[in-house]
Amino acid sequence: MDTASPRAVAPYARVKEHLKGGLAAGRWRPGELMPSEAELVAHFGVSRMTVNRALRELQAEGLVERLQGVGTFAAQLNRVSSTLTIRDLQEEIEARGHRHHAEVHLQRREPAGAALAASLGLAAGGTVFHTLVVHHDGGVPLQCEDRYVNPAAAPDYLGVDFTATTPTRYLLEVAPLWEAQYSIEASRPTAQEAKLLGIGRDEPCLVVVRRTVSRGTPITLARLVHPGSRYTLAGSFRP
Repeated sequence: MDTASPRAVAPYARVKEHLKGGLAAGRWRPGELMPSEAELVAHFGVSRMTVNRALRELQAEGLVERLQGVGTFAAQLNRVSSTLTIRDLQEEIEARGHRHHAEVHLQRREPAGAALAASLGLAAGGTVFHTLVVHHDGGVPLQCEDRYVNPAAAPDYLGVDFTATTPTRYLLEVAPLWEAQYSIEASRPTAQEAKLLGIGRDEPCLVVVRRTVSRGTPITLARLVHPGSRYTLAGSFRP
């Protein structure tokens, strides 16, 4: 007999399913303003971070549209959109019942070269935050994350313990993104990446370069390298 209680469901999932059910039932018409974060916090008795995660996932699925300082709106669902969700790797690993741990190999401020500065909206030679983190799944290196961050978007970034949380999770909390640009290719790792991932220089890798923007301000530029034999990237579309 299944004796699972609704309380066993993760708090963010309860909020998400409540809103998703309301959208499916037509409670909010396309373009109509939905309950505010404060209203959802009060209704469910959860944190604002929990509500924010539920709304982020609904937005990633194309079900809602969010405008900073205005609110959350039911999305227009008569469009076909190709989506690639930004998910926290730690959450992905733990959702599979595996153990995540991270090794931080670099965490410092440094001057930005001309190309990097232009990508992050900085003056050439301006200060940029730089981290190099290797994420492990059950002790096996899964991703080498080489990330540059605009200090204006996350001024406390260098003080964060990235063995306890991931850069992605932290940045989504302090600078919710409005736009993300991707390039994805199959490529060989650099010598440093191969060493950190414990693979050969000729092993094919999935390389994702991702730039994100919040309210017109560039947040971060990251190079994410995954051994091709250990990682699959999936996309989706919604009619």
